[in-house]
Amino acid sequence: MSAQPPPYPAPHGLLVDKNVLITAAAGAGIGVATAKRCAEEGARLAICDTHERRLEETSQMLEKITGSKPVSVVCDVTDESQVQGFFKAAIDGLGHLDVVVNNAGLGGESSIVNMTDEAWSKVIDVTLTGTFRCLRAAMAHMIARKSGVIVNNASVLAWRAQENQAHYAAAKAGVMALTRTAAMEGAPHNVRVNAVSPSFALHPFLSKVISQEVLDDLISKEAFKRAAEPWEVANVIVFLASEYSSYMTGEIVSVSSQHP
Repeated sequence: MSAQPPPYPAPHGLLVDKNVLITAAAGAGIGVATAKRCAEEGARLAICDTHERRLEETSQMLEKITGSKPVSVVCDVTDESQVQGFFKAAIDGLGHLDVVVNNAGLGGESSIVNMTDEAWSKVIDVTLTGTFRCLRAAMAHMIARKSGVIVNNASVLAWRAQENQAHYAAAKAGVMALTRTAAMEGAPHNVRVNAVSPSFALHPFLSKVISQEVLDDLISKEAFKRAAEPWEVANVIVFLASEYSSYMTGEIVSVSSQHP
């Protein structure tokens, strides 16, 4: 029998008076869970997504928590002009950014021999290059301010082999390398850059890109015999965004119960 997740945590004010930008923050995955946890911890928010209706629904949910509507912008991270527009709207609306969470990513299933250039490039552009675009914008802003925290979303697939995931694994490995490089460039300016590396956080949209057979197999490999709740990954993102992780930079934190 699958284990049940623990009780949802009470807030501790870890992000009071912090301005937090989160990409891909609508829907039902890690992004919206992170936005909710940041709001509960006292943050002011700027969120984006490509899906306008879900973005508005998330915005309304966050307003109920914080009492004020977040900066909310439809943004495709594969488009540099849209990324710049989102960051400008966030900075104009909030004044500055203390934390940026790069959550946007795209997966899929295909063997290497059957993978088209188009399928490869699409995953790389969203998951790796999209993270780079947002990281670049965040660092330009934070280095100028001599302060800031960036948290990227990687994946244990960058470490562990799984068939039919070459494009996603390569992209997430790139996110890890990008995180470590950015950390070294940011450190002299008091800008910290870390990443989370989830193994398997289950949400409704995951079944659209991964078969149920694969999902069941992944669950069977977890020590707790269940997938992570998206908010359990968000908890670690909040920790990395907070002052509790003040000496950490260039680290990739595994959020996993799966071990070789």
